[in-house]
Amino acid sequence: MFFFHPADLLMIPAIVLALWAQGRVMSAYKKYAAIETLSGLTGAQVAAGILHGAQVHNVDIESVGGELTDHYDSEKKKLRLSQDIHHGSSIAAVGIAAHEAGHALQDAQNYRPMRVRHAIYPLSKLGSSLAFPLIVIGLIFNTLPFSPMLIHAGIWLFSAAVAFTLITLPVEFDASRRAVAVLSSSGQFTSDELKGVRKILNAAALTYVAAAAAAALQLIRLIIISQRRR
Repeated sequence: MFFFHPADLLMIPAIVLALWAQGRVMSAYKKYAAIETLSGLTGAQVAAGILHGAQVHNVDIESVGGELTDHYDSEKKKLRLSQDIHHGSSIAAVGIAAHEAGHALQDAQNYRPMRVRHAIYPLSKLGSSLAFPLIVIGLIFNTLPFSPMLIHAGIWLFSAAVAFTLITLPVEFDASRRAVAVLSSSGQFTSDELKGVRKILNAAALTYVAAAAAAALQLIRLIIISQRRR
């Protein structure tokens, strides 16, 4: 059987990095969610102000359930903020809302990495769903003539998922850069508040770095396993 392979050890640093990144973002979120901004502006108001200032008038801001479920839906032109971010006026609420508004600005300005990510998303989703079943079937029936084809197909499909995580990095970093820039130029937040915004957005960025690293190491692992079983 193939329950363990030495290449599986590659996933240990990926798991450690993911846990560390998740711990950092939750720690930063809890800290800055408890500190109110002097302006008293809610996350929804900050996001609306950013969109209005950029002349983006076709995006609706909605409140959704859950914690840290904030996201921008480019298909429906919806900027969705979790309730604590939408209604809250903490440093965390301001930073996260501004970050998601940054994605809306990317969309409005046809930011190329976002377009690329959107284009490869369907193949990435397919790869995430089918890659491992194809590879597992190919490894189980490795003596049959069609097994190499299944393994190679699975690896190519998973490569699309890896590419998606990699192209996500510049998209997320740029959204944070836009958020900090517009909050700084607004003059509505103190230097300490902006410092807190940077810290929470930097912590959030680590989770995307961890996801990209885990996906890349998983791909390397699959390639090594496929090579060893020829």
